[in-house]
Amino acid sequence: MSSTPPDVRLASFAVATSSQFTFEPPDLREIELEVVDGDIVIMRINRPDRMNSQTVRMFTEHGLVARSLRDSHARALIITGSGQRAFCAGFDIDEVDVITRMGVRDYLKLQETAAGGLAAIHALPFPVIAAVHGPATGGGLALALASDIRLAAPTAKFSAAFVRVGLSVGELGTSWQLTRLVGPGRAAEIAFTGRVVGADEAARIGLVNRVVPAEQLMDEALDMARQIASNSPGGVKLSKQALQRNLEIGSYASALELENRGQALLTRGSDMPEALAAFKEHRAPRFTGR
Repeated sequence: MSSTPPDVRLASFAVATSSQFTFEPPDLREIELEVVDGDIVIMRINRPDRMNSQTVRMFTEHGLVARSLRDSHARALIITGSGQRAFCAGFDIDEVDVITRMGVRDYLKLQETAAGGLAAIHALPFPVIAAVHGPATGGGLALALASDIRLAAPTAKFSAAFVRVGLSVGELGTSWQLTRLVGPGRAAEIAFTGRVVGADEAARIGLVNRVVPAEQLMDEALDMARQIASNSPGGVKLSKQALQRNLEIGSYASALELENRGQALLTRGSDMPEALAAFKEHRAPRFTGR
């Protein structure tokens, strides 16, 4: 991890990145951001001494990061945890007293802030990759689920431990995401027992895409992000939109309509003709996203 203070590193983004990438760094204390290759962003949960556990402040920072990146022309976001111990161990137990002192309205406001931040990450117009090592528990699991793709080190451990603290799996989008990834039966078992799902089981049931050696986790995530970034920006954006929206659309006909509009729009840009020309000329395409 870089020893450069976050505010100094963030301030350098404008001169260190490509001409298309535009980014106004938010005020962050518990999350670090790094730009790689000019348009790939790494977001690190930065509380390694507390297993990268979440705080009231961090829930706000999730939303700040998403809002600042939404129109940045970034090509991919990689989410991981600082240090070697954990991805994100859920809400910090030392802040539980803050919650118990809140009235219903204040707690609902906190809940909406936390859920809104993760929803904003989920809705980013480019792919989000979670690189998970160690525990991804409670809100940490929700953060991993908000990503489009999950890569796991062998040390990764997933747990929807909400029932163990008197809460439900209806938290931060977990009930919606988990059911769609692993199916209702497995989601129910994981939710009702609060048990830990190891990396190999997570890959077997579809909770993660694959398991990679711990020392290769970030390299694998970056390789995937670079592969994504080599493709048409518009094509990737509308592919993500189609995949996400069609999970929510109730009919095949509606799904086809969404797909048809997206494909028609892409043919009006410059990237599709460029790809066809490159194919005919036996060269790599030069995508611009226009």
